[in-house]
Amino acid sequence: MKKLVTTFAACVIAFLIVAPAAPGQNPEAEAKVIALARQLKLTPKQEVEVLPILKAEAPKFEAIKNNPSLPPMQKMRQLRALHSENAAPLQKILSPAQYQQLQAIREQDIKKAIAKKRAGG
Repeated sequence: MKKLVTTFAACVIAFLIVAPAAPGQNPEAEAKVIALARQLKLTPKQEVEVLPILKAEAPKFEAIKNNPSLPPMQKMRQLRALHSENAAPLQKILSPAQYQQLQAIREQDIKKAIAKKRAGG
């Protein structure tokens, strides 16, 4: 049974990686999601549950990050609000250490995005 679950999880992950990106989602965002999953050292079961959440969030994150009409502080607030939308389901899936690591990575990403925009990038 465990082998079946692992095989199923691997197939789902392969599908999520190979499947065409959703409209508005770029390959760079897709790669970031996969890299994030690796950083968190997700189990196959966690990957099946977490990757769709992160993939759905990625285009929204990019849209906020790349919106030139938003001042940096407003971007930061919107990005944090976006992350808090998925906090409850992610906390149920991830271990406390993984969730804490996710929060640290996200905070770092927000700061990098805002610094890049301030620098004119």
